[in-house]
Amino acid sequence: MRRLPPRPRAARAKAGLLAIAFAFAFAIAGCGTESGAPGGLSAPGATTATTTGTIRAQKVMQLTRAHEETGMTLLEGPAFHPDGGLLVVDVTAPPGKPKVLRVDVRRKTVRAVHTDGRGAYTSAQFSPYDGRLYLTDYAHGGIVSLAPDGGDLRTFFAGEVDGARMNPDDIAFDEKGHLYVSDSRGLSEGAAHGRVVRIDREGGKATVLADGLAATNGISFDEAYRGLWISELTENRISYLRLGEGGEAASRHTAIRVDGGIAQTDSIAVDADGNLYQGLHGRPAIVVYDRHGERLATVEVPARAEGLESATNVAITPGGTKAYMTVSGPGGGYLYTFDALGKGTRQSNGG
Repeated sequence: MRRLPPRPRAARAKAGLLAIAFAFAFAIAGCGTESGAPGGLSAPGATTATTTGTIRAQKVMQLTRAHEETGMTLLEGPAFHPDGGLLVVDVTAPPGKPKVLRVDVRRKTVRAVHTDGRGAYTSAQFSPYDGRLYLTDYAHGGIVSLAPDGGDLRTFFAGEVDGARMNPDDIAFDEKGHLYVSDSRGLSEGAAHGRVVRIDREGGKATVLADGLAATNGISFDEAYRGLWISELTENRISYLRLGEGGEAASRHTAIRVDGGIAQTDSIAVDADGNLYQGLHGRPAIVVYDRHGERLATVEVPARAEGLESATNVAITPGGTKAYMTVSGPGGGYLYTFDALGKGTRQSNGG
């Protein structure tokens, strides 16, 4: 989730609307291989990817319109349900409006899965431990979970971590089901108070693995689960946090500097080949890098698409290369598709 749109006037308006809607103040400044694709998902018109240059994504369908109550819509966290349905969250949906949606990309239908009167959910991901859907609640500093069908809302984690409440943005699960959370503290103040927090799979213990980050946003394990890729929104950089055998931090360094212009680094996905898909806020595009930091491609929506400002995140079909990205702006919230450069895994399915 990103909070700093490129136009100051829009930023003030959006921030005010969100403060009223959610009672919290944060500045609002996200034709592949079908083998292994869940449910035989397909969307006609996707273009073939190349290893360099531009990949043109194609529109699948519109999912949301700007909400009168909040003045905007912002789609995030695309994640494939085990049965093949695609779930997304609408960060700025007001109370009573769908906050988690389920998309059938083959039939081009969308329906509400969950709503409530409180949460502002910025990511969604299924746990490999209990199979439930986990959502980060940026507004209230906690994490909740749902049954796969969207019912049985439970609070998984709430409260302070090392004396400070989180602003949890994205989640990465390790193979045992422990959570690694990007905590975007300090964003509204413009201070580097961001953190990476590890929460055990039972929700009983939270540990700060890294701090002093610049508005931590995207987070994803590499393809071998040896470390975490972390995007820092207000510095437009991707850092790499190497982990030890017990999940503790071993080292950290700046890995990639993103030349985004007015755009800023949003969520991250990683495919089976270790390629990084870095979402952008402020431009409806995703940039793709290999593990060595070489820029491989830029995924763009067609130039004729109007009113779209962000491509926040992407989900790649597990075992296939068909990718679906969430694109939003004043023109509404959309799902676009393109051919990924590598096959989808858990690290390219939600965030």
